[in-house]
Amino acid sequence: MLTVLFLGDIVGEPGRSAVIARLPELKAKCGLDFIIVNGENAAGGRGITGKITIDLLRAGVSVITTGDHIWDQKEILSFIDTEPRLLRPVNYPEGAPGGGSIVLETANAKIGVINVQARTFMQPILENPFRAVETAVTKMQQETANIIVDVHGETTSEKIAMGRFLDGKVSAVIGTHTHVQTADEQIFPGGTAFLCDAGMCGPVNSILGRAIDPIMNRFVSNLPASFPVAGGEVRLHGALIEIDERTGRAIRISRVDEPGPIESVPSRPESKIEIEQAPTPEQT
Repeated sequence: MLTVLFLGDIVGEPGRSAVIARLPELKAKCGLDFIIVNGENAAGGRGITGKITIDLLRAGVSVITTGDHIWDQKEILSFIDTEPRLLRPVNYPEGAPGGGSIVLETANAKIGVINVQARTFMQPILENPFRAVETAVTKMQQETANIIVDVHGETTSEKIAMGRFLDGKVSAVIGTHTHVQTADEQIFPGGTAFLCDAGMCGPVNSILGRAIDPIMNRFVSNLPASFPVAGGEVRLHGALIEIDERTGRAIRISRVDEPGPIESVPSRPESKIEIEQAPTPEQT
């Protein structure tokens, strides 16, 4: 059996510090064979850097997935080709830096990871995610039956459709992007585990990981504002998946809701994002 931990979007320094601090304990407690995290909000809430990538991999992360914020930190354009364990969505046009899938060895079996971005209410609008992931899965099945797909998208309908589309073809389809963990974990008839959204690893007293007042005031006033990452209590959200490594079928899926280490909780918000780079509340 393979035990895989999938953690939702890491938000800023509070989220990444909590993940790095808790991973050794979680690995031992859950007997983890493989760890996937979505890191697209790990750098100040927008994108990821090379240093953060290396820090997460050194902490025990196997693969880092991303999404629509992958290019927000400009240095990643040159870095991503040097680290194949940092994925960008597989449905970018041919010639884009980096890769959207990877297969890695574990002590028990090979595991493949595919990162795909949905299209509904998402920017940029990428190539058809269903066709792109179908091609990637067909190729990956030549190496392993144990395949995890991160579908990074806004709408529940598109992510559920992706799960149904891949049922029986992959081990698990886990959604990311909304930062809100859903309660629909299940195993589809073909043996594919599914969770519509893994949630986030970030501050609890926040709006999607950001300080409350600036976003609340933005909705009230419609005026430009900066949205700093919130401080305070942190929780880690995601999914724990058990897979029959001989068949690639999921045996069990459960939601993860773990506290961050008390000693690592920052007392104040992370440095603000400049106004011209700040997303709208809907884009965080």
